[in-house]
Amino acid sequence: MIRLPISEIITKILAEETFEAVAEDYSFTLKIETYVPYVCGAVHDGHQFRKELWDNCLHSQYERWFEEDPSTKAFVQAQPIVIAGCDSRFEYDLNRAPEQAIYEDAWGKKLWKTPLDPAEIKKSLDKHAAFYEVVHALIQKLEEKFGTVVVYDMHSYNWRRWDREVPVINLGTSNIDNDRFGASVEAWRQSLSELKIPHIPETTSKINDTFQGNGYFLKYITQNFKNTLVLATEFKKIYCDELRQISYPEVVHAITEQLQQKIETHAASFYKTFK
Repeated sequence: MIRLPISEIITKILAEETFEAVAEDYSFTLKIETYVPYVCGAVHDGHQFRKELWDNCLHSQYERWFEEDPSTKAFVQAQPIVIAGCDSRFEYDLNRAPEQAIYEDAWGKKLWKTPLDPAEIKKSLDKHAAFYEVVHALIQKLEEKFGTVVVYDMHSYNWRRWDREVPVINLGTSNIDNDRFGASVEAWRQSLSELKIPHIPETTSKINDTFQGNGYFLKYITQNFKNTLVLATEFKKIYCDELRQISYPEVVHAITEQLQQKIETHAASFYKTFK
């Protein structure tokens, strides 16, 4: 892996170079092993939190971890194209539009002791903007090269706050072209329902049950690229203990191993259908 400014990352994409890089400010990573018509994203995987914000933040490290999506990059790390956030959503949320990306409160609790000053806000929003510059260049290159693209937008959610049974996996589809892509969505849902996960007797998978796919990552790509499907894929946090902040590596490993083939198979079918 190399450290690169945004301009050089985009230059490499335009030249169809393969590389693995971290942004110069360490805000996100991008790996391109080979150019294929599918991308894996993990925008909420990051946990970094700028030191100058520590003393002003009312949420503890644990509270921030609880609302982040740890291990979502690990789920797809073996795929050929992976883009993932390194910074915590508590600094700026890559899955929100710029005007909403800086939280004032989070999950019912005020976030800052004193309001952030404009310079602090700008520093975070500049990183948000840079990430989407790269996303735009990447999807544009892939659409130009292949005609159609599918993006696996990986997330996780805290099942303990629900007072009913919730699915192990939820697909959010309210902002995609379901008339055009509905069969591919259902194929992805069905494939995920066949995952064999340690300690989980049945891998239930549903569409628009807990979340509807309203994230900015999905919306940005969908609105700018008409031949790209974004599959917002939310895993119930069955791979960790939310209350004790313990990860279950055997569960992460099982999901990662099976997704490697499932993504490849689904992406090949999608491309064959829509190229």
